[in-house]
Amino acid sequence: KYGVTLIGESNVASLVAADASALYARNLLDFLKLIITKEGALNIDLEDDIVAACLMTQGGEVKRK
Repeated sequence: KYGVTLIGESNVASLVAADASALYARNLLDFLKLIITKEGALNIDLEDDIVAACLMTQGGEVKRK
């Protein structure tokens, strides 16, 4: 209208779910890399701020409420 041409996706909302899913998967993978060694062993490093903030329980004791 009035000589204006719009260029872009006509249904942006349909693209959001795929992007959100990919972002969540990437975040989850990066977190797992923090707590699992290359050999596949679990390694909870409490010196890592992200790991320490996510720890809910340890040794039967509740760390976060």
